[in-house]
Formats: sequence, structure tokens, C-alpha cells
Amino acid sequence: MVKLNRIYTRTGDDGTTGLVDGSRVPKSAARLALIGDVDEANSALGVAIAALGDDPVVGDLKRIQNDLFDLGADFATPGESFAPSDMVLRIVPAQVARLEAEIDAMNADLPPLTSFILPGGTPGVAALHLARAIVRRAERTAVVAAGQVPLNPQALAYLNRLSDHLFVAARLVASRNGGDVLWKPGATR
Repeated sequence: MVKLNRIYTRTGDDGTTGLVDGSRVPKSAARLALIGDVDEANSALGVAIAALGDDPVVGDLKRIQNDLFDLGADFATPGESFAPSDMVLRIVPAQVARLEAEIDAMNADLPPLTSFILPGGTPGVAALHLARAIVRRAERTAVVAAGQVPLNPQALAYLNRLSDHLFVAARLVASRNGGDVLWKPGATR
């Protein structure tokens, strides 16, 4: 359980931050860049949720926001054992499978893509595309971090599926609001 009585601790004034196991790492570490990218993605999802109002995808997005805190905790937990426990949060295969099932359900009635999609349309669609792009950056940062420290393979898979989920969610919302904004190659020559 998290309990914060005081927001500042001064422990990071030396350029380090604490991980779940109590160890300290430089704030410049790839692991911390990854945690920051996940936090930014979560914030972008909050913007998307605010822009989407009562759209049916909001329920999934709110659950994903909670998952992203679990994901951040997973990345902040050093070690080579990726088994979850009462004291260790780890992304598990069921969370990845849930994203896949939601992607399939959302995609079932969408028309096939005939062009690349421009990230726009309504504010909610644009916000979903922004969140998707941030998740893709987080995934690239995860690959860098995984080259330096062991990371949970399920957490990496979750990031990969999440960007797909947000892409399909953006298409679904767009389909209810005039359709995708399609790229027209060379249209501005």
C-alpha cells in the first residue's frame, strides 16, 4: 500500500533515485528513462480520456492506466525473477492476452486499412495517437534498457501490444466520428 505524507524527500538531490528494492541508480539510467516514458504515456492517456468523454473505450483506457502503474513498478523492480508475488508487481501473460482480445474485438468491424492514417480528426482521436506514439517511444527505450539490465519479457510484450491497442482504439473512435484521416502521398507537391 502506498502512503505519502510528504512529496519531497531530498534523497534525489544527488542525481539518483531509489528502485523498489531500495537500491539507488543514476537518474540518467536507461531504466529510469523507460519509467519516465511509461509515466508520460499514462499522462497522455489521461488527456485522451478527458477528450473522449463517455466514449465506450474509456473504460478500457482507465484499466490500462492502472496497468501502466503496474508496468512502472515492474520496470522499477530489479532482478532476474519475473514471477509476481504479494510484494512484487509484475506484468503477467493475462494482461497481454487481455490487450490482444480487446484489439481483436475493436478491430472486428473496422474496414481494412488502405492508407496510412494521419494522427488527427477529433481531439480524442488525436490524443489516442499521441499516447500511441509515446508508448512506441517507451518500447524503444525498453529495448535499450533491456540491453543493460534484465527486464520482464511480459512487460516488453505489454508495451508492444499497447501501442497496437491504442492505434485500433483511435481507429474505432474515428469510425464513430467521420472516419480516419488518411495520408494522401504527394498531395502537397
